[in-house]
Amino acid sequence: MSRACELTGKAVLTGNNVSHANNKTRRRFLPNLCDVTLQSEALGQSVRLRVSANALRSVEHRGGLDAFLIKADANDLSQRARLLKKQIGKKIAEQAA
Repeated sequence: MSRACELTGKAVLTGNNVSHANNKTRRRFLPNLCDVTLQSEALGQSVRLRVSANALRSVEHRGGLDAFLIKADANDLSQRARLLKKQIGKKIAEQAA
């Protein structure tokens, strides 16, 4: 499993630890990933995702998983999240018609 957020695409960054003597050693900046279960109202089921804490705040701010995925750019999403976005879009279109 990669260390990347399934909703925002936030992943590992690299950089340097710089000492007081200006010695540089390589390091990794890991995203704050959480395993969460989010509810999809359109599909009527819960979905387990590995998301960053920042993405979790964004999901809450936008009003839930469905609203977040509808507005999200497909390029940032993981394969599973793209599939969810497609299913949610279809379900909402069915309910509107």
